[in-house]
Amino acid sequence: MTDRPELYVESATAAVVTDLGRTRGPSRGLAVNGALDQFAARAANALVGNAPTDPLIETTGFGLTLRPSHDVLMAVTGAPSEPAVDGRPYPAWTPLSVRAGETVRVGISDAGLRAYVAVHGSFDVPRLMGSCAPDSMIEFGTPVTSGAPLSLFRSHPPLVNRRFGATVFDFGIPRDIGRVPGVLDVIDGPDAAEFGSGLQRLFDSRYTVTPRINHVGLRVAGYVPRRSAPGEVLSRGVPVGAIEAPTGDELLVLMRGRGITAGYPVLAVLTSRAQDVAAQLRPGQEIRFRRTTAAAATAAYLERRRLLDRIALRARTAFAALS
Repeated sequence: MTDRPELYVESATAAVVTDLGRTRGPSRGLAVNGALDQFAARAANALVGNAPTDPLIETTGFGLTLRPSHDVLMAVTGAPSEPAVDGRPYPAWTPLSVRAGETVRVGISDAGLRAYVAVHGSFDVPRLMGSCAPDSMIEFGTPVTSGAPLSLFRSHPPLVNRRFGATVFDFGIPRDIGRVPGVLDVIDGPDAAEFGSGLQRLFDSRYTVTPRINHVGLRVAGYVPRRSAPGEVLSRGVPVGAIEAPTGDELLVLMRGRGITAGYPVLAVLTSRAQDVAAQLRPGQEIRFRRTTAAAATAAYLERRRLLDRIALRARTAFAALS
């Protein structure tokens, strides 16, 4: 056992250490990147008493197995899953005390694609412009690799009530928190008017998620509206969540690893909640787009941020009561 706490990676397939993204990146020509399901990442850190921007693990499509050198406090969020400690199942979306040497298995169900693992004190990893978010274009980042340890800043004693021997706190997590809906809310994009009456087909049609998924974006197969306006679309800045209509029979949904400029028409943009949903979509899943307003999207965003604030407050209260 080392003097400094470590998280030994017994198995991992497609996992990285990330955070909420490189917010200073776009002004310097770099993608923002970071956790694709921002809500799940924020919730995981809140549940273990970390800052929202602290590094955590994002695993995509496959589970992983971890073993700490010291007692640690963890939380697993994101895709519906049931983490197990030495084979014993525990609920996700709640703090989980793990003793030194115990094995933690984090699986991912077919109902989602990405899970997040936060550890109290967080990971000691390299940062660029204040962020550890991986960027494949510049070959920066910290992969989570089988057989390799991840350094932690500190350990944490078991979070259990000394009298009852268990955690007995309600962190205010809704029961359906990990559910992945098949409807993605969008607001009109900057080129929406150029599609004329054909834009309505976007909301009347169903689409199928293709296997072409990564941090840059995902493609969905189905009806692709065509511009009625003449002329070329010039390359310009595009937001995260932009839905582009290239030639062909697939729409392109840009994610956090997208380039900061593009030249396809943008007919709609995912709301922040819909971006989190898109992060959990699996190939073959059927979805549809639903039109909303900027005001409604902002209200939904603020409601979820208030939920995160409540989770963080209740977690801090629980830690204080058990200290």
